[in-house]
Amino acid sequence: MLQPPPIVLSFAANDPSGGAGIQADMLTIASMGCHPLSIVTAITIQDTTGVDDVMPLDSEWVADQARAVLEDMPVHAFKIGLLGSVEIIATIAEIISDYPHIPLVMDPVLTSGRGDELANEEMIDAMRELLLPQVTVLTPNSLEARHLAQHEGDKSESKLDLGLCAQRLLYMGCEYVLITGTHENTAHVTNTLYASDGIVRADDWERLDHTYHGSGCTLASAIAASLANGLSISESAIEAQDYTWHALQSGFRPGMGQYIPNRLFWAKSEDAPENENEETVIEKPQD
Repeated sequence: MLQPPPIVLSFAANDPSGGAGIQADMLTIASMGCHPLSIVTAITIQDTTGVDDVMPLDSEWVADQARAVLEDMPVHAFKIGLLGSVEIIATIAEIISDYPHIPLVMDPVLTSGRGDELANEEMIDAMRELLLPQVTVLTPNSLEARHLAQHEGDKSESKLDLGLCAQRLLYMGCEYVLITGTHENTAHVTNTLYASDGIVRADDWERLDHTYHGSGCTLASAIAASLANGLSISESAIEAQDYTWHALQSGFRPGMGQYIPNRLFWAKSEDAPENENEETVIEKPQD
């Protein structure tokens, strides 16, 4: 009997465009050699241009979906995306608290690429209080990091230093925070992985020409799959970034909006593009 592949369970919303959400997670996880389990948190009306509406599922339905597969199969990593409601956040927090040994990767989906609000302040407070203390790796972009880390007394959210944001998010309970720099005004995209004792690694990537629907889902799912495959946090971070960059570099525009990452880029051509990563590894400070 063949050994089954590692299993990754994703909590996320349905995306009928196939660009983001649970569809993006399933493609990414399978592409990286793991078996995906899909727990649907919400139904969305969206396409490649943006999100028109979100209908959260009843939290009991979310719980029942998760409990059914968790009692049937061993899960090696969790991934969290769009959640839909405070009740769903509380439900997922309760479920994953029963599995503290399983790594949890969270993509804090606050808005769509067009700017549509996908999490109100009540939901964000619930994420901070209930989920972040259980997160192994949080993967916000710079806008999400600043919003999640903002204090009432801060003068300008947009000017918050990203290192300070990481410190605050780590203080909330995350083990690691990987802040992506796509939204920063820089020549290259710099993604920085932080731990409680400082920067673990910083990686520079060539900035691509287009905007993408589902890039954050892809990165977080790729990290979860890498962890499920037995890689360390630092190894998972670079492996997932490499996979995501190539999926974006090979992306396609099927509609009138954003490009979609090609998560099966490796299967279409034998002539894979060269890795454009300019890696800078910053060693942890020694005690």
